[in-house]
Amino acid sequence: MEQINNLQVVPCTDSNYLKPFRVHYSQRDICKLSFVLSWQPPVFPCTQNGTKKYWDFMRTHDSVSVLIFNTTSHCFVLVKQFRPAVYMCEWERSKPKPPEPAEGAEGAEGAEAGAAAQPEASEAGEGGSDGGEKAGEDAAGDAATTAAPGQPPASAGVTYELCAGLVDKPNLTLEEIARQEVLEECGYDVPVTKLRRITSYRSGVGVTGAKQTMFYAEVSEENRVGEGGGQPQEGELIEVVKVPLHEAMSFAYDERIPKTMGVIFSFIWFQSNMSPKYKISTNV
Repeated sequence: MEQINNLQVVPCTDSNYLKPFRVHYSQRDICKLSFVLSWQPPVFPCTQNGTKKYWDFMRTHDSVSVLIFNTTSHCFVLVKQFRPAVYMCEWERSKPKPPEPAEGAEGAEGAEAGAAAQPEASEAGEGGSDGGEKAGEDAAGDAATTAAPGQPPASAGVTYELCAGLVDKPNLTLEEIARQEVLEECGYDVPVTKLRRITSYRSGVGVTGAKQTMFYAEVSEENRVGEGGGQPQEGELIEVVKVPLHEAMSFAYDERIPKTMGVIFSFIWFQSNMSPKYKISTNV
């Protein structure tokens, strides 16, 4: 994860993980919402005070995440990996801003300026909704934009996350999927009965609205049966990292460390629900 080469950005015309749609709806008041949803255009436009309303969103998989605590070493077990979406956001942030387009350059849809409900920035879930990173996928095309000199180092796209995975196996329960992810990514064999459900919540509510279910698992070195690291054949390159319990809250609130909201929330949950059991303060 030290170097990124041959970076190219191409149009995403087909994906097994993300599918864009547009919903048209009528909102009478905050308590009464009716809408018409079509998985394939065209959709039936509705109105609010005579103005067309719509919202663009992505359909994607739900996911699971697992807060892993090693009772032998009193450490949390996280995963560290390169996230192209994070990297591209950082790269775009570092680029000079392009000039503003001239007035009237908008397309026909621009006539509805201000009428469209645009997705706002919202918290993403754990790595389960990763957009489907695959080895060798999306070869360069004529529309490709090749990497320019001065692009950020690979570390700009590396994040710390909970062990997580997509809910894409209909024959498995959420607990069974979580167990599988812990084994593949972190190398611990945890019985399904030892997984404690913390809660579930919506992530990316402005863009995907996918549900993530969070679990808690206690492991020891006796449970360790492998090195973890994910499945390279699926494009995964994961590093297993440990965060000592007494450093957890400092880690969570350190803005210099790129991490998901799931890490912060789960550490706070542990402090409130589990730390008294171990009689160790996790205060900042």
